[in-house]
Amino acid sequence: MTRYLLAAVLLTTAALAAPDVTFNKDVLPILQKNCQSCHRPGEIGPFSLLTYESSRPWAKSIKSAVLTQKMPPWFADPKYGHFANDRRLNDADIKMIAAWVDAGAPEGNPKDKPAPITWTDGWNIKPDVVLGMQKPYNVPAKGTVLYTYFVVPTGFTKDTWVIDAEVRPGNRAVVHHASVHVRPPGSKWMKDAKVGEAYIPPGTEDGSPAPPAPVDPNVNTSNEWLLGYVPGTQTQSYFDLDHKAAKLIPAGSDIVFEMHYTANGKETTDQTKVGFVLAKEPPKFRLLTVPVFDAGFVIPPGDANHEAYALAVFNQPVRLIYSQPHMHLRGKDMEIHLQYPTGESETMLSVPHYDFSWQTIYFENKPRDLPKGTRVELTAHWDNSAANKYNPDPTKTLRWGEQSWDEMIFAWVGVVVPRDADPAKVISPMPEPPQTASR
Repeated sequence: MTRYLLAAVLLTTAALAAPDVTFNKDVLPILQKNCQSCHRPGEIGPFSLLTYESSRPWAKSIKSAVLTQKMPPWFADPKYGHFANDRRLNDADIKMIAAWVDAGAPEGNPKDKPAPITWTDGWNIKPDVVLGMQKPYNVPAKGTVLYTYFVVPTGFTKDTWVIDAEVRPGNRAVVHHASVHVRPPGSKWMKDAKVGEAYIPPGTEDGSPAPPAPVDPNVNTSNEWLLGYVPGTQTQSYFDLDHKAAKLIPAGSDIVFEMHYTANGKETTDQTKVGFVLAKEPPKFRLLTVPVFDAGFVIPPGDANHEAYALAVFNQPVRLIYSQPHMHLRGKDMEIHLQYPTGESETMLSVPHYDFSWQTIYFENKPRDLPKGTRVELTAHWDNSAANKYNPDPTKTLRWGEQSWDEMIFAWVGVVVPRDADPAKVISPMPEPPQTASR
């Protein structure tokens, strides 16, 4: 059923619904479950849906958004994969919201209200440790702000395992995205950065970020991307539900904030922080976030449907628990395929209408056990034509770049491996053309 046919059916059904639908009894429970994580003070939602008073002015907009399935935002094609964090409302919830609005959006009996959800000081987690930029950073009103780095000592005197984490931007209006990296003792990456001070590495004057240092054989573990924030991310409960896997921050490590700011016409400041929920004891397994990407593509000017691929292979068995496709403003769609050593293949995730404003992590409903030799293949398309209203410049030839006006074909993949696995050897890029049978 198409989106528009579904909307027509639900409109008709809503008109016939019982007239006693109220906010307190029927609508508020739906908002609590599906909407308030974003629509509350301090979060990405442009208005609050915590109370009747804050929700009522937006009633017609809410109805329109749910009927067209614009909200809650979810972009995975339901024909492929099953995901634990699927945000889609079911038909009954959509019908209920539409009926409430059509009935005049009544509040109802206060006694029907469910107990409010308790949010922990703005966090979506209950952090044991909070680390952050040690002082505010001044973001200018205009111009391109180069990728800026902040080194923060963890103070961890022993290996620390993290079972959950969240980045909290200090100023969402100017934080385009933030990445948090682990820099273990002995690493030379960002060696000239002063603790607590903003640092722009030499050679990044074009606006590109500094790549992490290559694996140093003299360091027991390599620099690792830990987690990130981009507009539209949900709570990042990365880890196995039974907490048998966690991410490692070695004793004596620093964390490095990689901040990408976007000037918004007003001089302001930011002081981003990260919170960690710590394992009470060392886990049985380690969670790694590994990249699949290709930086060799070239997108011609005006090309409305340019295609490219990225391919990598797992060098050992892994348990895959999430994936996150990433493109920029010209991104149209992306699929993630798996090809097994047996020759069998399947589409793990399809995002037919990619939206740069919503960088979704797709958590597998059931973790996938992948044998050694399993290949991960990305297939992506971009619209570099003038018809793309988000295109900054359709006359530009596009290549790999970190700024939003450049492009990417990239996916983070979260995998569980043995605790002593070498992160540098878990996955390897493959340069040859893809041969996935699913296409």
